[in-house]
Amino acid sequence: MRRNWIGGSLAWLWLIVAMVPIYWVVITSFKTQASYFITNTFAPPTEPILDNYQDVLEAGFVRYFLNSVTVSVGAVVPAVAVSFMAAYAIVRGAGNRWLRSINSVFMLGLAIPLQAVVIPVYLIIIRLQMYDTLAAIILPSIAFAIPLSVLVLANFIRDVPKELFESMRVDGAGEWGTMWRLAFPLTRPALVTVAIYNTLSIWNGFILPLILTQSEDQRTMPLALWTFQSEYGVNTPAIAASVTLTTVPIVLAYAIGRRQLLSGLTAGFGK
Repeated sequence: MRRNWIGGSLAWLWLIVAMVPIYWVVITSFKTQASYFITNTFAPPTEPILDNYQDVLEAGFVRYFLNSVTVSVGAVVPAVAVSFMAAYAIVRGAGNRWLRSINSVFMLGLAIPLQAVVIPVYLIIIRLQMYDTLAAIILPSIAFAIPLSVLVLANFIRDVPKELFESMRVDGAGEWGTMWRLAFPLTRPALVTVAIYNTLSIWNGFILPLILTQSEDQRTMPLALWTFQSEYGVNTPAIAASVTLTTVPIVLAYAIGRRQLLSGLTAGFGK
């Protein structure tokens, strides 16, 4: 087998490019604000400190972190569950005109960016008297996570051999049993893929928390970075420490679901 030196070199180059920002954020989080401005940006600190992390924790990091966890879990779990059931119905009922219309509605959702409907979403949340609550962030996040999730899961379910569905029907299983006992285990890589993707999108979301919340108790992690900004300056090392702590759950989620995620992303390329 011939080695692909060009591809390997480009992969290492891309890895270096991707690691530079991470390296900068981590080393900056251990610098003082004074040393940050007078030392080389990419030079490691001569005297590392943990004061920035202490400042972040004392500024309410735990509360913001729990808010982000609540929003992410509260939005991703129902979004993935609804998307899976909708995708199964669309694939198994391909000849149903009503289901085809529902699928078209989901696909239309992919063409509508969040920025285009911020005002209608805001007005709906006000009418529902849910403004300045975590539920105000969760409900729109579910709606915007469903279209892409349905598309990915439907394409994955289509790859399941029809003979397996027919054998389940011969054994007396209904559609509900077939969906959870056959389709669900076989589409686990795709489920992990859409779950991680939606978690990243919602965890890093800024517009919805900014528009739909006001009090400090309802802030999520992206809004918490404002704590270290003032009218006359920005505490960059503290922001770097906050970003580092915020990234830890994302890295852990990827480490846990890496194999399933890669399997879901590459499922269709071998056909």
